Formats: sequence, structure tokens, C-alpha cells
Amino acid sequence: MPKLKHILVLRFSAMGDVAMTVPVLRALTSQYPELKITVVTRAFFKPFFQDLDNVTVYEADLKGKHKGVLGLYKLSKELKALKFDAVADLHNVLRSKILKFFFFGKRVVQLDKGRAEKKALTSGQTFQQLKTTHQRYADVFEALGFSVDLTQPSFSAPKELSDNLSAFISNKALKTIGIAPFAAHESKMYPIEKMKSVIADVSKNHNVILFGGGAKEITILNQIEQGFDNVKSVAGKITFEEELALISNLDVMLAMDSGNAHLAAMLGKKVITIWGVTHPFAGFAPFNQPNDFALTADREQFPLIPTSIYGNKFPEGYENAAGSVSETIIVSKIKAII
Repeated sequence: MPKLKHILVLRFSAMGDVAMTVPVLRALTSQYPELKITVVTRAFFKPFFQDLDNVTVYEADLKGKHKGVLGLYKLSKELKALKFDAVADLHNVLRSKILKFFFFGKRVVQLDKGRAEKKALTSGQTFQQLKTTHQRYADVFEALGFSVDLTQPSFSAPKELSDNLSAFISNKALKTIGIAPFAAHESKMYPIEKMKSVIADVSKNHNVILFGGGAKEITILNQIEQGFDNVKSVAGKITFEEELALISNLDVMLAMDSGNAHLAAMLGKKVITIWGVTHPFAGFAPFNQPNDFALTADREQFPLIPTSIYGNKFPEGYENAAGSVSETIIVSKIKAII
């Protein structure tokens, strides 16, 4: 079979999953510099890919002109005009399956999500490390003839900060910690009062930048900012692209099992994660981080963890499982890394 020259990559959402594609695509295009990649994703995610060689983004307007089956048909016609050779479906959902139908005649390899293994993990049948999501993405490209080595990653240099962004770093002489205390589900979040204790400790000798979004989160983060020196919240104050620039200048990021963890890892940062009812064994730990950077809930106290892959399902009494990780452990890990 002739070597492929142009691969179409489908990965519409969610933010963390899209971010996880970036180090894989960086490795792919550095190891195969003659290969052209077009990523089909939402416009919001376009900044993720701006520093990747031979990678362009085609914006899918899934709430507008590309909405529904007819919209996907229109999208498929637009994409066919790009004259790609094959499709790497890194999403494998109904939307991408419909597109696959419209791409009749083109070679399509779809992501193996490992549903059976994940079900065994969350049902308690097994408790072992599953293949990482990054490796699952790499497997798709291997099936297309491109074996990808993820063991020697490279990253872009930190972005130069404007005066506006530099103002969020209180003391230029100190190292800077990013903290993203929220997640899609409360069962994945560290209790906010305990997080305030962590912030109180580490902000004594380090800058702390708080990340989050949404009206409720913005209010909470602004209140925390006002309570401590060397602490600044960026929530609701800067653009998403500016957030990425700030993250690229962090010394370490502390986050939940959330999109912010993957954004920092995508940018080559050290990332400490706190896990509640989910667990890194499911394969969603941020890229290129040592195992001990993942601080998991106490399974003696919460033996059914992981209760689900995404944190949306858990038995009564498990909603604050992340709180079983002590503030002392978190602070010690930050100080050891930084």
C-alpha cells in the first residue's frame, strides 16, 4: 500500500480529550515530517494546534452549518475537497460514524476506547493500569502505517507574556504554581476549604495563579484571591489563548482529573493531579507525568473507586472522596517538585 500523505483527524470534544491529541500529533509530525495533518475540531480548540508543524485545523461548526445529519453531509463535502488520503477518527461517536459513512471509499481507522476493560475496572472486576488514552490515539496512527514513539516528547517554548499577563505573576522572583480547583463533576473535586489551606501554605513563598470558568467559579476564585498575598485569579479576566500563554509559563500546575491538567501537560508543564471517584488506571492521566504526581483517594476508605470513568456515577458517601488526600501530602508534593 502506498504511504499516506494527508490524514484527516476527527476529534471534536471534550477539551481534555482534544488536548491529549496534541502531544501525540507533535510526536507523529516530528517523526514523519512529510505527513500532512488536518484536524477537524471546534473553533475554540484551534489555539491548541498553532505550534504544530504540518498541522492545520478545519473548524467544524457543529451548532451551526454543520449541525445534524445534513450539516455533517455538508461538512463531509467540504472535507473531501481537501483531498485527504485517510481518516483517523480519534472520537468514535455517532457524529464521526456518520461522517465515516459519507467518506465511503476512504480508509477510516477509529479509536478503540477499550469499553470492556473500562467497564471491568469501574465494576470492580479488575484494578490495574489500562492503556493510556495517548497510546490509544497513537494506535490509530499505527493502524494507518505510522508507528509513533511517545517516550521522547518535545514541547514548545513558553510564550512571551504581555505586560497584562505578567501582572498576574505577583513576585517575579518567586516560582509560579497554577491551581485549577474545579472539574466537570463535584465528585472529582477537592473540597474548596481544604484547597484554601493548600493555597495559604504554598502562597507564602510562591506565586499562585487560579484557573476556572463560569460565574460561580469566578466568584469563588475572586474571594480566594482577596484572602491571600501572591494569589491571582485569571477566571473571567483574560481570553482562553492568554490562559494558555500563562499556563506555558508555570513551574507546576495543580489540578483535578480535568481539562486544565491536560492543557498544562500538553504544554510540557509538571502536573500534579488530585483524583476523587475516578482513577488514573482508566488511562486519563495527563501526558508525560510520573505516577506519583497523581494523588488518589484512599481506597481503603472508598474501595469502589473508580466508580465511573468520568466521575458522573458514584455511590452515596463518595462525593467527597478526593478529600481523603491530605493537605500536607499535596503541599509536600508541590514543594518537592518545584
